[in-house]
Amino acid sequence: MNLPNKLTMIRVILIPFFVVFLLYPMVDYSNYIATGIFIVASLTDLADGKIARKYNLVTNFGKFMDPLADKLLVCSAMICLIETGQLAAWIVIVIISRDFIISGFRLVASDNGVVIAASYWGKFKTTFQMLMIIVLILDIDMEFFDILGVILTYVALILTIISLVDYIVKNKQVLNEQN
Repeated sequence: MNLPNKLTMIRVILIPFFVVFLLYPMVDYSNYIATGIFIVASLTDLADGKIARKYNLVTNFGKFMDPLADKLLVCSAMICLIETGQLAAWIVIVIISRDFIISGFRLVASDNGVVIAASYWGKFKTTFQMLMIIVLILDIDMEFFDILGVILTYVALILTIISLVDYIVKNKQVLNEQN
């Protein structure tokens, strides 16, 4: 297993630890520990892709597991934030629904021999989702952070919708029936 794939697996392994510290605060400042774990896991996402492309270490395992690990991390965090009362369920439903739609789109495209690459909108969406999660988990009791959390939440939501529309518009031929 190459380094990028190991980093991806580390991200997956960190998820249960992140969830435990976020939902079951056993020690003081558990939310800070959860935030640290989330940041480290998020940075492995950045590192594995850069390393894989730079050193030509792209594998089928990585192509499959990297986006899955990202979705597991972000979706786990958002679902936990529903339970902690920091994120509305409808927002999480919209964001997760977008991921299901794009995954289905990619599956249909793959069956037709078409590869749908990640777009800049999708990367912006992921970045803002991760920033939103970090700010919400930190839960710093200051008006500035409350406002920042709301802004990041709605920016992430808007980018989620924009990236969905972008994928569909750019790849609508995937849905055309084959004769």
